[in-house]
Amino acid sequence: MDLVRRSAYGLPAASPAAYIASTEGTKVHYLGSEYSSRRHDLCDDYVRAIRASHLANTEEGYVDIAYNAVVCEHGSIYEGRGPNHRSGANGTAVLNTRHYSVCALVAKAGGGLDTPTDAQLHGLRDAIEWFRAEGEAGDYIGGHRDGYATTCPGDPLYDWVRRGAPRPGATPPQTQRIVDLSRLISAASVDPPKAGTPVSYAGVRTVEDALVAEGLLAASLADGHFGTATIRAYKAWQLRLGFTGSDADGIPGMKSLTSLGRKRGFTAVA
Repeated sequence: MDLVRRSAYGLPAASPAAYIASTEGTKVHYLGSEYSSRRHDLCDDYVRAIRASHLANTEEGYVDIAYNAVVCEHGSIYEGRGPNHRSGANGTAVLNTRHYSVCALVAKAGGGLDTPTDAQLHGLRDAIEWFRAEGEAGDYIGGHRDGYATTCPGDPLYDWVRRGAPRPGATPPQTQRIVDLSRLISAASVDPPKAGTPVSYAGVRTVEDALVAEGLLAASLADGHFGTATIRAYKAWQLRLGFTGSDADGIPGMKSLTSLGRKRGFTAVA
């Protein structure tokens, strides 16, 4: 991991951003503007320029560069706010506390360097693992657009995120999580069980984790039981998809479950 600390490229050694003990995971971002490939010795200049523009943005009121880290095309990680500091880039106060943010120096489509390099993908993965090791980040990896209305991090990076953010050349996983709709509906009809009753169907937790990742269910309520909180969260997912009336009652159907699975990495079967 090529980690460039703040003081090594001209920033104050410590970020003034608020302390947080942990997060559920990491959100991946891109610049979303024009950006051209450059020599490595010029990358730190660009990251300093990002910070300067953020500090000059009086409307947002940034106290520091918005990102917890920035990764250049050469794979170097520039420490931004760093681990254990609240992000400023994820779109809302809740999301800024829930996830760290890492930005790839990648342009919008057609705006120059608009596809991440292999070195950059390695650097992004290094940053995610750094957040986990030093900042108590959870396993979740998402794009800025997850839970917030934006095109960020662009289609090439978001495709990488949806594939689990693998290192270039890594062997893709050979197993696929399966969720049985009929067993899920059955669980929804009997949960929550009485105290001490075992989880009725393990696939419920897969769906709950997906709802947590969508920002629709509190992580503390993802317990493997399709109870009232999970039904409310699933109803919110159905409403997000545009379902109404009895089609948005919180009980899964194949169309809504398939959509959730495609976005969150599991396969729905009848």
